Amino acid sequence: MLSRRLLLQSFAATPFLLSSGVWAADAPVKAMATFSILGDLVKQVGGERVEVQTLVGPNGDTHVFEPSPADSRRLGEASLIVVNGLGLEGWLARLIKTSGAKSPELVASKGVKPLAGSGEERGKSDPHAWQDIGNAKIYVANIRDGLISVDPPGAGAFSANAAAYLLKLDALDAKVRAAIGKIPEANRRIITTHDAFGYFGKAYGMAFIAPQGVSTESEASARDVGKIIRQIKAQKIPAVFLENVSDPRLIQNIARESGAKIGKPLYSDALSPPDGPAATYIDMMQNNIAAFVEALAN
Repeated sequence: MLSRRLLLQSFAATPFLLSSGVWAADAPVKAMATFSILGDLVKQVGGERVEVQTLVGPNGDTHVFEPSPADSRRLGEASLIVVNGLGLEGWLARLIKTSGAKSPELVASKGVKPLAGSGEERGKSDPHAWQDIGNAKIYVANIRDGLISVDPPGAGAFSANAAAYLLKLDALDAKVRAAIGKIPEANRRIITTHDAFGYFGKAYGMAFIAPQGVSTESEASARDVGKIIRQIKAQKIPAVFLENVSDPRLIQNIARESGAKIGKPLYSDALSPPDGPAATYIDMMQNNIAAFVEALAN
């Protein structure tokens, strides 16, 4: 009888334990990532133990994002806030204050050696560190440790997921380097619509020139466009590329006036929707390198 009484008391206590958060490990961690690329990395590490949302979704521009009251509410409900850092999310501190969020903030880029920014970011750090797969591996390690800190019982799962994903990133890095090897060195110079590929260029030996020179917030002037066209012709730059967060009219005008080839769209600051060619970080990198090879290898 005593054993039966104790068993019943244990079941009666269960709702309290669940509602009080003592068994928080049985419920998914609510992680809020600031933008889609970061959100995918959190999903890869978190697996089934983490419910991931993003503030800036597919094809969104994190630089000019304007949070809504609904975003403030969602952030306030998160148990972990995952940010890029390096000055990317200039609106975040204000949003956190508005939302009243008290959850820990994980800076995924911690430990990355930042490059100097250019254009509007001159004098600051270039925030697009994920474009170097080596840096993406640093992000993954930081995300793993951050998830373990808020869900210690999930340490084994997070570590295993991270280890498996890091192997995929190693394979991706090798694939990118092999693809770059197919492009003649003289062709490894391109124009893009946004200054987002500095880390990629440094890691893989390509030169990227952004005609806007600042960010997606501003258009290049007619004078700037003229300078770019002259530069393309003088340096015989073979191709120009659009990005999914940029106005295509500028690059089309440059290509028309310079004779440079227009490459397939690139993904730099955001993933595509799930049915698109860059639904994950790995898909994004593979899409971009395939576009470079198609436009530049011959």
